[in-house]
Amino acid sequence: MAFLFRLLSRLPLPLLHNLGALFGWLNWLASPVYRRHMRENMALAGVGDAWSGAIAEAGKTIFELPKLWARPHAEVVGRVARVTGWDHVEEAVARGRGIVFLTPHLGCFEITAQYIATAMPLTVLYRRSKHAWLAPIMEAGRGASLKLAPADLSGVRRLMKALRQGEAVGMLPDQIPRNGEGVWAPFFGRPAYTMTLAARLAESATPLLVFAERLPYGAGYHVRFQPLSTPLSGDLAARAARINHELEALIRQWPEQYLWGYKRYKRPRGVPAPA
Repeated sequence: MAFLFRLLSRLPLPLLHNLGALFGWLNWLASPVYRRHMRENMALAGVGDAWSGAIAEAGKTIFELPKLWARPHAEVVGRVARVTGWDHVEEAVARGRGIVFLTPHLGCFEITAQYIATAMPLTVLYRRSKHAWLAPIMEAGRGASLKLAPADLSGVRRLMKALRQGEAVGMLPDQIPRNGEGVWAPFFGRPAYTMTLAARLAESATPLLVFAERLPYGAGYHVRFQPLSTPLSGDLAARAARINHELEALIRQWPEQYLWGYKRYKRPRGVPAPA
């Protein structure tokens, strides 16, 4: 499998995206559970008419990974064709505080961190792949430019240390946390177990949203940075809910590129059901 993965990394990005789109449709046709799950999530968000594009984009997310993890770092970031909102990053740096980059499962969320790391030290929270053959490839691809922090207490300490030093950290705020690491908060009108780590870290740093729009025809990526529309306030649950609201607004702008098949509303083992 590792050989095939590296072989795919040598294919042109437009071809990989075409193969990914085909895979997305095959996956859709083959899995009634996936179809139902995706339709329900998109209907809940009020973007059900974007289902066709979302099917293809989900497949592209998978097939572009060899290009992002198994190619030299300079080649990977060279796929960024355009950047919008970098001035928000510069303003945050000028404040002398750390930065918390919030990247949902939207567009090419793998390339955002690698791009940011070309300009500043960046520590990212990650979970090791369950596939033994893929884990070293993924860690080598990310670790070439990033500081990797495991998704446990030691990793959280690394994130906090980086922020105290005025550096930047990155995470997927819509990733389901473990029991005791989140709160129930609305996400497109339905309770979703939501991590509180992002809200806690943002207390002493500047939170910024970032995502990489996948351009058509394999033309690369458009990395977009933007501040939160409203400063975080209130208790931890209120701040976590506010982050969810910010993600919703971002996702609704590019609904085809969100991973609607992600089990966002799953209840982790041991977590009581929402009231």
